[in-house]
Amino acid sequence: MNFIMIAVLVLGAIALIAALVLFVVSKKFAVDEDPRLGQVGEILPGANCGGCGFAGCSGMAAALVKGADAGSIEGLMCPVGGADVMGKVADLLGIAVANTDPKVAVVRCNGSCEHRPRIAEYDGLHTCAAMNSCGAGETGCGFGCLGCGDCVAACQFGAISINPETGLPEVDVEKCTGCGACAKACPRHIIELRKKGPKGRRVYVQCVNHDKGAVAKKACSVACIGCGKCQKVCKFDAITIENNVAYVDFNKCRMCTKCVDECPTGALVKVNFPVKKAKPADAAPVEAPAAPKAETSEVKKEEQA
Repeated sequence: MNFIMIAVLVLGAIALIAALVLFVVSKKFAVDEDPRLGQVGEILPGANCGGCGFAGCSGMAAALVKGADAGSIEGLMCPVGGADVMGKVADLLGIAVANTDPKVAVVRCNGSCEHRPRIAEYDGLHTCAAMNSCGAGETGCGFGCLGCGDCVAACQFGAISINPETGLPEVDVEKCTGCGACAKACPRHIIELRKKGPKGRRVYVQCVNHDKGAVAKKACSVACIGCGKCQKVCKFDAITIENNVAYVDFNKCRMCTKCVDECPTGALVKVNFPVKKAKPADAAPVEAPAAPKAETSEVKKEEQA
């Protein structure tokens, strides 16, 4: 019995000493956390999508607090929460936040089965990353969508799905938060974040093929051939041709859509624009009444008689 009591006392003493040591260490090496970190974290949506450029919402909160102490949080934006969340953060931290236009993911490839025929069959791991590492994929275009759905798996908001008829991803604008996770997941970088635009209207080149015109056209009937017609017709210097493919700068584009009408392959597209009414057919010209036939000399003679 004495041995049991001694063991209990010894263990109790060890536990007490360990608790005292831990208490002293915790006090000596304690790190004071800014209470604003928790407050900002509660405002952020908690999606941890990485769209802000940080590993998660905690990293974004730390950057916002640090920026507020420095006097500016310019360049920091939560794409999921948008302007509403950033406004609440700005009010909490007592600092102004710049208004940024909401963005949406755009798939810059229109190489459906109809436009881009298959020339090979891939039999391997069904991911875009794996297929891309093996080569050009199942079509002759080494730049277009592979259709395995890596972007779908990366999206936490169910905003992307693969159209079974075209084999291409489609973005649900109402669900898309512009976090950019799909763009990061695409190994060919065909998904881009672009401004939603007024009334959801956008103009962009639905192709990223860098091959020369003849090669690109052979691989896909709606590929950009880099002809430069769109660039010439644009009065706002919004279009550039680089690596044999056109690109529309959404910061300069005034959405006059003249470039879309000029594109010979249909690679330039416009979204959510009203359908132009067909011009009424020109009215048929009214025929002038036939001039009376000249009377013959014989008729005149009869009338004179």
